[in-house]
Amino acid sequence: MSKLTTFDISQYLDSKEMTAEYLSQVLKDGDMNELLEAIGNIAKAKGMSQIAKDTGLGRESLYKAFQEGAKPRFETIMKVMNSFGVKLQASV
Repeated sequence: MSKLTTFDISQYLDSKEMTAEYLSQVLKDGDMNELLEAIGNIAKAKGMSQIAKDTGLGRESLYKAFQEGAKPRFETIMKVMNSFGVKLQASV
């Protein structure tokens, strides 16, 4: 009998290209909660302690900022995105 395991996308976010593609797909949907979850998943993949160090933000604050229903400041989102090494871009 097989045992099912929980899927954890953070295990697959091992490159800037994969991270950028994941964020691009989430942004297409336009759902803020999904975006915050995605940012949290990427931060988990990179290591929340490293993200905290890179951004100057507290580790616990970061966990709270990217959980469902949170409303982080745009400045916080941009600091974290910059720490991922990806840039947001508008196109037509």
